[in-house]
Amino acid sequence: MTAPAADVRTERSERPVLLTVDDDPSVSRAVARDLRRRYGADYRIVRADSGEEALQAIKEVVLRGEQVAAILADYRMPRMNGVDFLEQAMDLVPRARRALVTAYADTNAAIQAINLVDVDHYLLKPWEPPEEKFYPVVDELLEVWQREGKHPEHKIKILGHPWSAASYEIRDFLARNMVPYRWYNIGDPDGAKLLAAAGAEYSQAPIVITRDGQPLVQPSLLEVANAVGLSTTPQGKFYDVVIIGGGPAGLGAAVYAASEGLNTVVVERAAAGGQAGQSSRIENYLGFPDGVTGDQLTDRARRQAMRFGAEMLTARTVIGLDVRGPARQVWFDDGSSVLTHAVVLATGVSYRQLDAAGVPELVGRGVYYGSSATQAESCVNDHVIIVGGANSAGQAAVFFSRYATKVTMAVRGGSLEKAMSSYLIEQIASLPNIEVRLNTSVKSCSGEGRLQCVSFVDHAGGHEVVDAGHLFVFIGAAPLTDWLPESVVRDSTGFVVTGPDLTVGGKRPPSWDLERDPYLLESSIPGVFVAGDVRAQSVKRVASAVGEGALAVTLVHRYLAEQ
Repeated sequence: MTAPAADVRTERSERPVLLTVDDDPSVSRAVARDLRRRYGADYRIVRADSGEEALQAIKEVVLRGEQVAAILADYRMPRMNGVDFLEQAMDLVPRARRALVTAYADTNAAIQAINLVDVDHYLLKPWEPPEEKFYPVVDELLEVWQREGKHPEHKIKILGHPWSAASYEIRDFLARNMVPYRWYNIGDPDGAKLLAAAGAEYSQAPIVITRDGQPLVQPSLLEVANAVGLSTTPQGKFYDVVIIGGGPAGLGAAVYAASEGLNTVVVERAAAGGQAGQSSRIENYLGFPDGVTGDQLTDRARRQAMRFGAEMLTARTVIGLDVRGPARQVWFDDGSSVLTHAVVLATGVSYRQLDAAGVPELVGRGVYYGSSATQAESCVNDHVIIVGGANSAGQAAVFFSRYATKVTMAVRGGSLEKAMSSYLIEQIASLPNIEVRLNTSVKSCSGEGRLQCVSFVDHAGGHEVVDAGHLFVFIGAAPLTDWLPESVVRDSTGFVVTGPDLTVGGKRPPSWDLERDPYLLESSIPGVFVAGDVRAQSVKRVASAVGEGALAVTLVHRYLAEQ
């Protein structure tokens, strides 16, 4: 028996669809039978008993990223005739070829339909023998479609507004996790068609359409992560080591811990790589004489850790850490938890918030913290502002200079030499479309629904307003440690104190219950180690973070041997 149109909802196929629509079951079965006999090996035959059912089937096919090659629709159908149906189908699958099936008495109507809805052919029924009266017409439809059609696309689809903070967050999340997707502006025709196929409203954006065609309306990052197949749930309840943070320090720890046989899980709230993963070019990392992008470096490290057996949890936020006798309990934001012998804190830092009027309202609408490759194309022929004067700001300036007409660096200090590597300073000086404004701060940002103007103020009191569509912030570093218990000693700026710095004057922290002093990277809680930028007095470099991650695992082994 011919499969009904409803099968579109459960069957995914690389074969393009041939859709037949007829309210007469016997005729519908005969058409599907003849199509399957000749075209079934290369096309998926879908049969619908009404125009409404066929439109629903088309929407599901479109959302899946599959193709409709040709539609054969009966002219005389109740509620929605073939012409009305094809007119609506054109909006969903404009490249599909269309044929109207008519009785001899409806020939005039069929000819009119060719002009009204651009029908490619009409077929008279009955069409015995099909070899003479049916297949030649379908062959021609498919030949034209193969010349003009396009390949199917099974990527994740994002429907949204180009200046929506929520849309940007999802796009950036998928890009940083190396998940291919296609972006649709719902203000454009293609985006509007997908929005209609998803049965959603303009105001409901952003909408993520999964590979199997399921629309997610305004999803959380955790929902998106689950939908695209990222791991979000720990496989075990007890681990040798839980690594909190997936930047260079966390990934370095994961590679060494897993390769040395420790049952290891890495918990990352956004995407592997941290701030380093957003670097457009790292040119001073050992072993890469031609430089390497941050996402390439961290993706290699992520895959290396997973190859050794480390679990990688994405879009999960850790909100608590408790001592449970010899175990340590790590709490997630959904109330679940895991137990572990040891913990490596590698949560890194976040860029400090820009203290300027109008900035909070424009984040994701032209104002961004950190570099975002997803915004590169939208910076073409634009003026881009980079706020900051350290390496990350310099790398971003060089990167966006390839796209933007002009890049202006607003640097609060009096020189770049204090915080930026000399190779970057030389590159910036050699690029004519980069302007460096020293002793300059951003006073305000403004625009209608998106960033349009930036107001500068210099140390001499000068003031200037410039037009700009994008502003990227790279100022200072704030440690992500507010969630830690009070027993974890931190310095005045929130960075975690470790090792000998905990025993200044020979006095140990109140939470310390061992006879020995804390190891070099150990915090004030035994078995909780700290690596990378979040550690007080650490060197803020990728290589040193990786090294601290490796050293932390050595100390974890030493700690486990004591248990």
